[in-house]
Amino acid sequence: MDKLYFLTAGIPTTSKTYADGFQNLMDLKLDGLEVEFVHGVRISSDSVDLIKKTTSENHLITTVHAPYYINLSAQEEDKIEASIQRIVETAVAASKFNAYSITYHAAFYMGKSREDTYKAVFNANEIIAKTLEQEKIKIWVRPETTGKPSQWGDLEEVVRLSKDFEHVLPCIDFSHLHARSGGEMNSYDDFARIFEYIDTELGPSALENFHAHLAGIEYGAKGEKRHLMLEKSDMNYKDLIKAFKKFAVKGALVCESPIMEQDAVMLKKYYESL
Repeated sequence: MDKLYFLTAGIPTTSKTYADGFQNLMDLKLDGLEVEFVHGVRISSDSVDLIKKTTSENHLITTVHAPYYINLSAQEEDKIEASIQRIVETAVAASKFNAYSITYHAAFYMGKSREDTYKAVFNANEIIAKTLEQEKIKIWVRPETTGKPSQWGDLEEVVRLSKDFEHVLPCIDFSHLHARSGGEMNSYDDFARIFEYIDTELGPSALENFHAHLAGIEYGAKGEKRHLMLEKSDMNYKDLIKAFKKFAVKGALVCESPIMEQDAVMLKKYYESL
């Protein structure tokens, strides 16, 4: 990637279509959006064509979030198979409009040990990798850091999976890490350690091909509760943006605040002011 792109999670809240959404993004001088396949991988061929054409002509990018009904460590084999299929379908759809990468919430521990859960996620990713190779689809497939201790997906786990697969890199949701830790992981030094860890474990190319999520967040003893506007939360976004700048991180920073375009503009302006 040539720079850090500031994206919204879905089309702006003031938009109803992809056409309106991209126009609003360009008016706001933002850099693209994350296509949200929340309940299933459904997108029309007209939308695919519009996204591909608009991003190509205007130096914008897209990322894609897979459906939320994914658990690669489910007790039932059919649920694992369906989860794998949803990730594959997301990658296939994303490739049609040249998306930069896809991300997904991988699994719940479901009473299993961390190691057994990792093995389940690893085994599923072997199938995903083989399927995408057969389909000749090349796209980053990224497990996301998750916001609750009951979910698989702390920093070390997503980095470990990235080391095990050539096509895998992490999606770092900094708000999730903050919530998951009960309010920690929220200082400049914390953010710097995250970037240093990724650089050490995965190499500098991982910082040059980054995918991140950020929003204000409410949390409790069980982790994440809901997204908030950044200024309505204790998320230390200014020090995080300083760390992005210091480490020359390139890729996609997706804002997931309730009014995401408003916070995305704020983040980009602050980044450019440094």
